[in-house]
Amino acid sequence: MFSFKLSLLHSLILAVCLAFFTHRLTKKPSKCPVSVNYHFTRQCNKSCGFCFHTASTSHVEKIEDTKRGLSLLKAAGMRKINFAGGEPFLDKSRLGQMIDYCKDVLHLESVSIVTNGSLVTRKFLAKHGHHIDILAISCDSFNEATNIAIGRGSGDHVSKLYEIRGLCLEYGIKFKINTVVCRLNFQEDMNPYIEDLQPFRWKCFQVLIVNGENESDKRLRDARKFLINDEEFEFFCNAHRHQISFVPESNALMAKSYLILDEYMRFLDRDGRQPSPSILEVGVDKALECVYWDEASFKARGGEYEWTRDQGSCSEKHKDLEW
Repeated sequence: MFSFKLSLLHSLILAVCLAFFTHRLTKKPSKCPVSVNYHFTRQCNKSCGFCFHTASTSHVEKIEDTKRGLSLLKAAGMRKINFAGGEPFLDKSRLGQMIDYCKDVLHLESVSIVTNGSLVTRKFLAKHGHHIDILAISCDSFNEATNIAIGRGSGDHVSKLYEIRGLCLEYGIKFKINTVVCRLNFQEDMNPYIEDLQPFRWKCFQVLIVNGENESDKRLRDARKFLINDEEFEFFCNAHRHQISFVPESNALMAKSYLILDEYMRFLDRDGRQPSPSILEVGVDKALECVYWDEASFKARGGEYEWTRDQGSCSEKHKDLEW
């Protein structure tokens, strides 16, 4: 009788172990949010005609909830955070707190910011610059009239770009330029300025339509008049492809390869479908299950690169590297 019970116990243990390992082998692995773009505000001081994250709400999370969300992302595998908007420098206090939290507490590999540059100051970089790895400035033209026509210009956008490049060199921050290639600039020769500014990375995006944001005259922005076709985008690329820092991104690459977290800490689908629930409510894994993110495309477009800050010159150290 004792022998029978022992045999039955062994059988049960074997069955449980088999079920466990079968589950581990068949369970779909969780997505790892290596790099996340957190658009924590929609407010902006510019009116770019093709903007895909328009000021349709004024919501911002409480800073305590924001930190909790960032902590959840780190636990899920996030190594790089990119703060964007709107214009992130409109709320310098919040931005500074998040930057410092990501480095001092979460110890993230990389903290990046995308900004139009108009509100970047030496005072802010003196206080938080040691925690900023990359500062990306949006510049769509080196012709001020074109910048104004796009909605980003103020008459001194290019001179401000040079000022920020100097500050990045001074504080050891990697200087990056983001350009949206559109109807107004796809024929522009930007080579002389890029060669002079020497960004470590020059990201050139084909202007993108996002349903629910910029696809019609019923939205705050109507990007249709800025659209270019693939051949026109290729024309721009061919004219600038020899630049060491040049990184082109067509609509096909962009559409599904970015993890975008909105002001409610929800993951967005670029095709305008319903966003995920907030990671504050359901966690990161469940939120990621609700949106389509192509990890293969993320890697194919070079989503992972040398993204930690420089201790010295941000252009001299990288001028001979191909990105």
